[in-house]
Amino acid sequence: MSRNDRERLIAEHICLVHHVVGRIGAHLPDNVERDDLVSAGILGLIKAIDRYDASRGAKLATYASSVIRGEVMETLRSKDWAPRSVRRKAREMARASARLEYELGRPPEEAELAAALGLDVDEYRKLLEEASSATLLSLDEALSTDDERSEETVDRTPLDQFGDPAVQVEQEDIKRVIGTAVTRLPEREQQVVALYYQEELTLREIGEILGVTESRVCQIHSQAIGRLRGMASREFSLARAR
Repeated sequence: MSRNDRERLIAEHICLVHHVVGRIGAHLPDNVERDDLVSAGILGLIKAIDRYDASRGAKLATYASSVIRGEVMETLRSKDWAPRSVRRKAREMARASARLEYELGRPPEEAELAAALGLDVDEYRKLLEEASSATLLSLDEALSTDDERSEETVDRTPLDQFGDPAVQVEQEDIKRVIGTAVTRLPEREQQVVALYYQEELTLREIGEILGVTESRVCQIHSQAIGRLRGMASREFSLARAR
């Protein structure tokens, strides 16, 4: 590839960097500098362009988005963007959601989840916001329920994953579980998940569509991911026991 072609492709796809950073970085801690994420994203874009192989079947934009996200996430991990205490809270919510759904035979309501955690609704919503930084990832990463598995999965860069049959089988398995679990979410949570992960809108844009604040969308998203984590954990546990 000539230098001019390389520079042209970078210019054509730089918007992907700002899109990925905008979606991931909106609700991260103050110690995370947006410029650092943009720099990481640009590095990912350059790597994707240099290593792109059209014969593997993926479009450049699809491949580049995945590599950009991987580089941004690597930068976030280096900054301890999601401390263990935050991940622990997210796991506690997921376990409470899974337990209540099993006991009630339906997705628990917000007040029921709050009570299960020994909180009132306002305290529970605050907890959701605190845990939000651990959930604003790609959906399969967000559903990792085991710290070791999570770190191992995230550490595999998209460059490694494309064309790896074992990884592709695992991803298809995760997609199947996610697809089933999403249909069991309450309607509003289904809407947020669809708009965030399928339409790739920001939380602010979703809030405008649903007529609620960006903060409330953040809470709904965190609660949805908590439910999905609980459902996925139970599904994978049952599969291993078979």
